[in-house]
Amino acid sequence: MAVQAQMGRDDNNKTKLEEDICIHIFTVSSAMVGVCLTVIGLIRVVITLGKADTLADDLLASDALLFLTSCLLSYAALRARSLRRMHRIERAADVVFIVAMVMMTAICGFITYSISVSSNPGH
Repeated sequence: MAVQAQMGRDDNNKTKLEEDICIHIFTVSSAMVGVCLTVIGLIRVVITLGKADTLADDLLASDALLFLTSCLLSYAALRARSLRRMHRIERAADVVFIVAMVMMTAICGFITYSISVSSNPGH
């Protein structure tokens, strides 16, 4: 009986941990959508003032959509009634979130490269 009680507690703790992960993905993804939109606005101001054009704002818009997808998937996982379905949706949210974070890092590198090339045109 004690073994079954321990297994039940372990399953409950695992489910609680997975719900916590979903909540973290949900909150961070929604915040990252806001970050992407803010940076798009800043890039548009720089482009307008500097008369230069870059692909970064289009890439950030795509990245914002990935973060939004991750946010919606994590919300769906939180709302799932079946534990198996929650696991599948949560895994998809994780993958989309990681892809969006990697893309965000690549975009930051692209923006840095664009700034350094435009500030040193002879080099």
